[in-house]
Amino acid sequence: MVIRDFTEIEAWKQARILVSDIYRICNETKLSRDYSLRDQIQRAAVSIMSNIAEGFDSNSTSSFINFLSYSFRSASEVQSLLFVALDVVYIDSDVFDKLMEQTTSVKKMIGGFIRYLKSKPTK
Repeated sequence: MVIRDFTEIEAWKQARILVSDIYRICNETKLSRDYSLRDQIQRAAVSIMSNIAEGFDSNSTSSFINFLSYSFRSASEVQSLLFVALDVVYIDSDVFDKLMEQTTSVKKMIGGFIRYLKSKPTK
């Protein structure tokens, strides 16, 4: 299957859902009052999907891999910030577990995509 647009990439689709869920919990929980943490976790989540999109349009496999690596690291940042939100009791363990599971899943997709692209012979 040939991917013609970044919106066809499964990791991007799942990252988009994660962003929506992050924004929702930032509005519905105590995170809504901590502007710094809320802003940081939202921007890190958006960065996951944005770097996939930007990398896809880079017209270079090595550049795309770099952008996917940025995306992967942004997902790690989201996970770290979720620990902060849990530790200061802005979110409960159920919300934490759900978002961690989603983020881990996105990271696995991105990591798999990176491995796939690295294994492809360059033209």
